[in-house]
Amino acid sequence: MLYWLSAFSDTIGTGGAMFTALVFVFLFGHTIIDQLRLKQGKGQPIRSDGPQSHLVTKKGTPTMGGLMMLFGLVVSTVLWANLANRYVWIVLGVTLTFGAIGFYDDYLKVTKQTHAGFSGKLRMTIEALIAVAACYVIVSLGRQPFATSLTFPFFKELVIPFGWFFVAVGAFIIVGAANAVNLTDGLAIVPVMIATGCFGVFAWVVGNGVLSEYLQLHFVSGTGELAVLCGAVIGAGLGFLWFNAPPASVFMGDTGSLALGGMLGAIAVATKHEVVLGIVGGLFVLEAVSVIVQVVSFKLTGKRVFRMAPIHHHFEQLGWTEPQIVIRFWIISVVLALVGLSTLKLR
Repeated sequence: MLYWLSAFSDTIGTGGAMFTALVFVFLFGHTIIDQLRLKQGKGQPIRSDGPQSHLVTKKGTPTMGGLMMLFGLVVSTVLWANLANRYVWIVLGVTLTFGAIGFYDDYLKVTKQTHAGFSGKLRMTIEALIAVAACYVIVSLGRQPFATSLTFPFFKELVIPFGWFFVAVGAFIIVGAANAVNLTDGLAIVPVMIATGCFGVFAWVVGNGVLSEYLQLHFVSGTGELAVLCGAVIGAGLGFLWFNAPPASVFMGDTGSLALGGMLGAIAVATKHEVVLGIVGGLFVLEAVSVIVQVVSFKLTGKRVFRMAPIHHHFEQLGWTEPQIVIRFWIISVVLALVGLSTLKLR
């Protein structure tokens, strides 16, 4: 509706989406939280095998707060994005469908009052099918053979062609990103906002023929519009933080973390910055790897590498306070973001 305003500047649409999402969450956040608290009663169930402090500090807090962000994202996208752009619909589709999976998972946890929700295998299968469909469309929109190749940062000529097998590679990236963000738990929102800001820059540059040529990046026509969605996520994230500040009034839940992780993965595939996602989202990779290492080690040797996984719980067991972990992880996210942004120029 307001897309015509962004014709005067590439940044107006992104800024408008950010501001709109922020205002939306501010205005309707209290109402949404009140409804979630009324419907959920006891709130998010807390893992009995997790840090014991969580049984006291987090008990009774409603979950599914990611709904606030998704509502803000959709409203901002409809108002500020070019709805004729197919990349916008692909990424928004992945975000909302992954959000729906997370919502159902949260619903099962709340109604059954258990931390075990959706069947892991079934959930991963549905996610994979959605990701494959999205990657197929993304590849179909791009120019061959570049669209089915994997590019690497720092090397302008290093491209590995996968052919149509790239659809599976891209799907793996999307599903992996979604679940890695999900494992990061309550620490995810600021690192996600930082990573989203980076990919907003990547999308804007890669989708601009002049800038991509100047920086010797691979041009992907149409992806610049994804910066609007990134701006909306940052705005909605700021609004969510207002209510999530300790003591939290609401948790994001799988509803938000799966949606935002899937969105990051889809944007990375669309902009051909798949490997850079592993750098910018290194914190999410670390969390996922810590779980994998813990499970494999325990099954093979009967011993645990970490006191608890994901790794942020390990630091809690070592005596770090939650604010220490949160702030230090935010610092790591900023450093990784700067390294990721450096790939724009260092080639």
